[in-house]
Amino acid sequence: MNLLSYDFMQRALIASLIIGLLAPMIGVFLVQRRLALLGDGMGHVALTGVGLAFLVGTQPIPTALVVAIAGAVAVEVIRARSRTVGDVALALVFYGGIAGGVLLASLAAGNTSATLSQYLFGSLATVAVGDVVVLAVAALLSFAVLAVFGRELFLVSLDPDLAHVQGVKVRAISLLLSVLTAVTVVIGMRTVGLLLVSAIMIVPIAAAQQFTRSFAATAVGGVAVGVFSAVTGLVASFWFDLPPGPAIVLLALAVFVAAAVIAPLRKVAG
Repeated sequence: MNLLSYDFMQRALIASLIIGLLAPMIGVFLVQRRLALLGDGMGHVALTGVGLAFLVGTQPIPTALVVAIAGAVAVEVIRARSRTVGDVALALVFYGGIAGGVLLASLAAGNTSATLSQYLFGSLATVAVGDVVVLAVAALLSFAVLAVFGRELFLVSLDPDLAHVQGVKVRAISLLLSVLTAVTVVIGMRTVGLLLVSAIMIVPIAAAQQFTRSFAATAVGGVAVGVFSAVTGLVASFWFDLPPGPAIVLLALAVFVAAAVIAPLRKVAG
């Protein structure tokens, strides 16, 4: 049976390839900046956008994208005020996001529970052509931003004080990273799901770090693991009738565990 003979699998594979490429490229900056949980929080905020779309009858992906970007701006404003107070405020924003999403979805007409789970854990059959177009455009814009501001993002992730001395606008670049994280979360919610998309941003980078030392090598290795996990996990979810999000994330975790076991053995052998 040829997977590509199914239109929905063609769309799902394109979406998974996009997230497999983009998520680790954003995740490497988050790991370096010690903001590994930011993607998880953005997923909670984006859920409010999905619930709002159900309530007012708009398309979930564009609505979630707008809400997630607004949430990213709010998060960065809070973080800029105070580190101590900001941590608590961020938790309030994140918890409020998932609670607001579930509440808004429950107020919408019809049975939205099954539909909501598709956005929480991903779904193969529901990726529409319009979804792929929106995701592709958002991904291309994100890649363009990374190409233009990659150096500044690296400097801010490495050392904000050093970046400031070199003339980088740290707050603006930090805001840009938060927005890119929000966009990546929304891109991945159709295949990986909002609750698990952060894992495909972080786990591949953690796996690559077992063998790499430089920032660039970690990014390349993370992308390789991300693409492998996203595509292979999606195919496995089709063959074994599994939800794609958990299948993709568990495969990425398996790669991390294997890397964590093999890396020390290589050092001993060397």
